[in-house]
Amino acid sequence: MNLIVQKYGGSSVRSTERIKHVAERIVATHEEGHDVVVVVSAMGDTTDELLRLAREVTSAPSPRELDMLLAAGEQVSNALTAMAIHDLGGRACSFSGPQAGVITTATHGRAQVIAVEPQRVRAALGRGEIVLVAGFQGISRETGEVTTLGRGGSDTTAIALAAALGAEVCEICTDVDGVYTADPKVFPGARLLRHVTYEAMLEMALQGAEVLALRSVEYARRYGVTVHVRSSYHGLPGTVVSADGSYTAEGLPVRAAVVGNAAPAREQAEVAVTPVTPVTSATSATGVPGSTGSTGSTGSTGSTETIFHALAEAETVAGAAEPAVPAEPAPHACSASPSGEQAGMTGCAAAAAARIAAPRKAPG
Repeated sequence: MNLIVQKYGGSSVRSTERIKHVAERIVATHEEGHDVVVVVSAMGDTTDELLRLAREVTSAPSPRELDMLLAAGEQVSNALTAMAIHDLGGRACSFSGPQAGVITTATHGRAQVIAVEPQRVRAALGRGEIVLVAGFQGISRETGEVTTLGRGGSDTTAIALAAALGAEVCEICTDVDGVYTADPKVFPGARLLRHVTYEAMLEMALQGAEVLALRSVEYARRYGVTVHVRSSYHGLPGTVVSADGSYTAEGLPVRAAVVGNAAPAREQAEVAVTPVTPVTSATSATGVPGSTGSTGSTGSTGSTETIFHALAEAETVAGAAEPAVPAEPAPHACSASPSGEQAGMTGCAAAAAARIAAPRKAPG
């Protein structure tokens, strides 16, 4: 019997109807003969709502109390999912992160998972139960306090549990079909990838792709956890993230060449530098400041003066611009080996570039 860890995001359990649907999916997986551990995020926008309530009470909430408050969101959805499984005739047991043995550093709001001691989880699995673990939280052995893991914490919880339990795969069930070459909401021609290496996924996360949190991918790579990103709305195969293509999603070949990734990160900008011809003393007669004054010399002025002189001649003002979303995904951002297998995404330009020198008339 294989062990599968499944993680369901907030959008997948945003309502009681969605929780019932997720429960049906979990029970179906268990009835296929698998041991199942499930990590559930808080329902919909619950975390944002809890943060809003905290700010209504005080402008500077205690980090400890904030973690106590936010950890409750995952525990609510966790218990409700267990109840829905019971209603379907399944046997389930829900745990908080600390109860499941998720041990973290002591930093509130952005703790790191340092160990998982899943004795209670193993015992429940041994009783034939489906185990549900609240994501995004753990306990500091140093302080004995509840902590939260920050952005992507439920992904990290699921992958850490998969590593500790020796799971066959960690399924990240979300509201998208898998990992695409670009955001399909922005680029309709984006391609679904069947397989992505850890390194490729790390770079995509760094460049703004929001399918998997960066920290969770790092954890998966460190412990060799195979991650299967798929939709929680249907049963179609999604994207496998692993070191190689050894895990096959329901008989589907998982290896595919990655041709690029465009993940528009609207809060980031890249600098575009256009080469300019250095100003020499031969042009000093035009009045360029900083010339040597000797005709025919090959000495050049300082690089800053050269750049701003070139900008002035082009009637261009240097300034920061809002990042522009490209019209279509970059088709040649990555290369593939001759056999067509993935070659990784090192060097991919995944974020939308924003030109620093935006051509326009200089004021005045």
